Amino acid sequence: MKRTTRAAILCGGRGERLRPLSDYFQKVMIPIGPKKLPVLVYIVKLMTYYGIKDVALLTGYRSEDIRNFFGDGGQFGAAFAYSEDPRDLKGSLNAVANGLQNGAIGKCEELLIYYGDVIADLDISALLGTHRKTRADATLVLSRGYALPVGTAEVEDGKVKSFREKPLLDMSVATGCMVIGPTGMAMVSKLAGPRKTDLMTDFVPELLRRGGNVSAYYTKKEWHDIGTLTGFEKLDRELSERPLSFMINNDPPAQPA
Repeated sequence: MKRTTRAAILCGGRGERLRPLSDYFQKVMIPIGPKKLPVLVYIVKLMTYYGIKDVALLTGYRSEDIRNFFGDGGQFGAAFAYSEDPRDLKGSLNAVANGLQNGAIGKCEELLIYYGDVIADLDISALLGTHRKTRADATLVLSRGYALPVGTAEVEDGKVKSFREKPLLDMSVATGCMVIGPTGMAMVSKLAGPRKTDLMTDFVPELLRRGGNVSAYYTKKEWHDIGTLTGFEKLDRELSERPLSFMINNDPPAQPA
């Protein structure tokens, strides 16, 4: 039995850490890579490469820029629905809840939630396979190891005993992507409210507190947080040297059963 899988891309944030670029562009519309394509094009290409064509774009700041460029999604082989957040609605959870409530996110068994300031060479088929195998309420995409952007020092009695420049920490780091099922979607709707409410800060801890089944999917592929100027500039250089696989491979992968 084929499952209904949809995607929701969070692309409404102001992008304060990307200023001054975000003063002139919605952060997902900033041109990147050798062809200077908007960031969101890479994310949409990832979705359609893995056969996910029903995509809700959760917009806010400069939403008209996204609509004018992407339209109904047909030119990308997708079908887009738009959910624009009111100005007083804050937080990623509230944006998803708004999309569920207004119908931009249609009924589905699986909802892939993707943050618009992340570009990842993510194996979505394997992710969905893990989510289904574990019968999870939510599956988080994690990466092992995190390189701090700064050096760390070990200090005793006011003296530096050791120093490590940008150490790689043995941690499970969230990449900004998750899959949620019907129970997770229902909880998102219940937790939404007038205060700023986020998926990582509020939804995941509350789902765990209530005994929800939260699975981990570890990606070994590249992922890039481009929410800062440093991260953006680094990926912009790298894309010229090493394109992401789903941007150059036309053969769609096998879908999970």
